[in-house]
Amino acid sequence: MSGFQDKVVWITGGAQGFGAGVARRVAADGAKVVVSDVNADAGQAIAAELDGDFVACDVSKYEDNEAAVKFVLDTHGRLDIAFLNAGIAIGTRVDETFDVGEYRRAMGVNLDGVVFGAHAAFTAMSAGGGGDIVATASLAGLTGTAFDPIYGANKHGVVG
Repeated sequence: MSGFQDKVVWITGGAQGFGAGVARRVAADGAKVVVSDVNADAGQAIAAELDGDFVACDVSKYEDNEAAVKFVLDTHGRLDIAFLNAGIAIGTRVDETFDVGEYRRAMGVNLDGVVFGAHAAFTAMSAGGGGDIVATASLAGLTGTAFDPIYGANKHGVVG
């Protein structure tokens, strides 16, 4: 028996890449997976592949995180593991090309999304006796990233 057998796992950014890979892995180990993403078509496809569930979630919106966790609780009765993986890299620099809208979007997804997701998950897990929250940072959270300093800044925040 694996450590994921019968666990309920919510994965943000689960429609592709690292999130989809983790979803496949924990599902193969017996977890009940709930995939969240802004890409509904890809998210629904991953969930269907894994006999899991999909709930749309823009992690930069507090209410979306709360609604996603409510869906998990309504569907499965509990939340055991929250894998807060959603993230974007957009190459925003702080030079003359700086774009406030891109900055706000990156901070909203990469940092606010972790805080909002952690809050929603913690509240649900506390009521259910506990659980685990894991957030994807990046090597960019440990060292400077000249190609995308805003990404590095918000990933430093995730590490912190």
